[in-house]
Amino acid sequence: MDRHDFEIGFLDSSAISEDANKAPRMGGDGHLLDVYSQTIVDVVKEVGPSVVHVHVQHKNNGSIQLRDKSEANGSGLIITPDGYIVTNSHVVENAAATQISLPDGSSFQAEIVGQDKATDLALLRVSSASSLPAAHLGDSDQLQVGQIAIAIGNPYGFQNTVTAGVISALGRSLRSRTGRLIENVIQTDAALNPGNSGGPLVDSSGRVIGINTAIIQYAQGICFAIPANTVRWVITLLLREGKVTRGFLGISGQTVPLPARVIRHFILPQETGVYVVQVMKGSPADNAGVKEGDVIISLADQTTSTVDDIHKLLTKERIGKELGIVLLRGWTQTLEANVIPDRNQE
Repeated sequence: MDRHDFEIGFLDSSAISEDANKAPRMGGDGHLLDVYSQTIVDVVKEVGPSVVHVHVQHKNNGSIQLRDKSEANGSGLIITPDGYIVTNSHVVENAAATQISLPDGSSFQAEIVGQDKATDLALLRVSSASSLPAAHLGDSDQLQVGQIAIAIGNPYGFQNTVTAGVISALGRSLRSRTGRLIENVIQTDAALNPGNSGGPLVDSSGRVIGINTAIIQYAQGICFAIPANTVRWVITLLLREGKVTRGFLGISGQTVPLPARVIRHFILPQETGVYVVQVMKGSPADNAGVKEGDVIISLADQTTSTVDDIHKLLTKERIGKELGIVLLRGWTQTLEANVIPDRNQE
């Protein structure tokens, strides 16, 4: 291994700016806290009481299972005072019994209202509880790369563990356990570990911007969360129907900004569109002539600025019905076609 010499510089008092010498804020116990620390402390005080520990006993289907395979632990987030809790689908998969533990030490049995494996989200209900501390979902479409991201969860059973970082990237795609791609995923370097799954990713104002779902094994600082706007859409359908039935186009895509010259030339009402990363052979999109590299700007006469916009339009009522689709190809031309969504395939 080659040796490298590094020059280490130390800051003396003359190198510290006047801003850095300003008096920091006082913490609740009288200790000095800088602004960054105080922000995180305030967020944890606000959102922490809404983060629960999810303990699952698995069905064994009559087979002998090792203890560590017959139960699982994860995190969850209280979203309504009357006991609705969102978590990851993989946390409660194959559950025989689900128990929720609150930070104050109280525990409740929970029922699974519904789950959507395609987005790795599940909705639980604790019917025996009321006036629970509920968190607030933010608008994930307003996120910016580089802003503070705070994760709260229960890694390895260590309840209400807090880690902080930044939003590393937006618009990622992540393959779920069903093999389908979860679109528009948030990437963060806020450290996550097994047990963080289902817990919230929070911004500096205490708004929940995502639900933590996955890490890349052996990687450091590459973690993912389902965006809050996707969570809001999915749990609404789970509340109403207990499941999510989608139309299926057969594409994977990501939200991308549109060049200003393209917006002006085609007089577009939006600043972003949905870039087609992949088209499944023989799918409705393929049959309609959609190609990789196209940007979808409209579907069913509705503007599609984000991947979530397409998800919201592909309701079960539109399965089997012809929908108009407008594409940008090569940033130089618009193409109109008709696509017939199929039923989503799990």
